[in-house]
Amino acid sequence: MSLTLKGLHHVSSLTAKAPENFKFYTGVLGLRLIKKTVNQDDVSVYHLFYGDEAGNPGTEVTFFEIPNAGRNRDGNNSISALSLRVPDDNALEYWEKRLTEFQVEHDGITDRGGRKTLAFRDHEGQRLILVSDEHNQGVAGGKPWDKSPVPGAYGILGLGPVHLTVGNAAPTGQVLVELLGFRRKGSYPSPAAGQPDVIVFETGEGGSGSEIHLEERKDLPQERLGRGGVHHAAFRVDNEEELKQWIERIGSYQLPNSGFVDRFYFRSLYFREPNGILFELATDGPGFATDEPIGHLGESLALPPFLEEKRAQIEAHLKPLDTRQQV
Repeated sequence: MSLTLKGLHHVSSLTAKAPENFKFYTGVLGLRLIKKTVNQDDVSVYHLFYGDEAGNPGTEVTFFEIPNAGRNRDGNNSISALSLRVPDDNALEYWEKRLTEFQVEHDGITDRGGRKTLAFRDHEGQRLILVSDEHNQGVAGGKPWDKSPVPGAYGILGLGPVHLTVGNAAPTGQVLVELLGFRRKGSYPSPAAGQPDVIVFETGEGGSGSEIHLEERKDLPQERLGRGGVHHAAFRVDNEEELKQWIERIGSYQLPNSGFVDRFYFRSLYFREPNGILFELATDGPGFATDEPIGHLGESLALPPFLEEKRAQIEAHLKPLDTRQQV
């Protein structure tokens, strides 16, 4: 069976303050908090998942809370920006006004690789790009939550292109194509004067929900990850059987990897490509309604079964986070 990644699954970043993060991503961006849980590798801190109405794969933006984390030092060997898809060009005009209203730093609407985009930063310096789906064909977007403060006609549909910045693009591009099966789609001028073109790769059905944009910058230092920085990007695998085949494939390339990891809401594999960027392969299911009714996602602390016996201890060490206000 030929192995093909279906597109982007989720992108995970760092925040220093979960309450402010929750306020921005639900109140300003209008995403739904679909899971309030803990970092399974460090249960003393929150792991927050945002997405569309049901937290469908390809719509998820997640954050590990690292209290007192220093700010991100932007640079090479990094996931330098993530994109969020909106329905059309007209939606970008709505968002330009909304971001200005909420005093969010943004660059204005510009063309990027043949699509209208609007780049901005959140309250911790997280680099994000709204991208119009007006002419997009390929991986379908999600459905905005009907209780969002943002009207559905302008709502965020899911993840768009993930941007990587590296000092040497060749080894990362080789892994994307030869190991992960991405296709080189084209390129567009770098936003930085005098730098090589940004290379566009796509997988699965293609389109903005499947793309990696790879930028080579020899003039930058290496990133120092902190609050407002991206920890890893995950790609969609159809099911657990296929994930196990990916584990064998990645092992055959002798790349250090985690092996099979059960995250309860999905199954995963983690590995670093040659420039040190962390990638994850994650299954589409079981999904976020596994342990909560879909009408009440994110309202209370959810723990996978293997952590449930430690609930009292975990809750005692977490600062309270009231997420009921999103409803």
